[in-house]
Amino acid sequence: MNIHLNIKISGLVQGVFFRANAKEQADDLDIKGFAQNQPDGSVYIEAEGEKDNLEKFLHWCHTGSNMARVEKVEVSDGPLKDFKKFKVN
Repeated sequence: MNIHLNIKISGLVQGVFFRANAKEQADDLDIKGFAQNQPDGSVYIEAEGEKDNLEKFLHWCHTGSNMARVEKVEVSDGPLKDFKKFKVN
């Protein structure tokens, strides 16, 4: 059964390939959704997939790409949107 998560990652997460790496992780874990930069310097992700895969993805979000410095990860549940793939916006 798929679930939907809204994820906000704060810290040094823009300009460090965070979204591109998030897409690689999502594709490897069969997670659908999107990642986009926010005006406040954070990255916002909506992710859908199996609970175990989303837990692995969230674990990755706490460290991110090699150059990222994650300071905070906020997570909330949301309604399923039936995304077909993971996109970088």
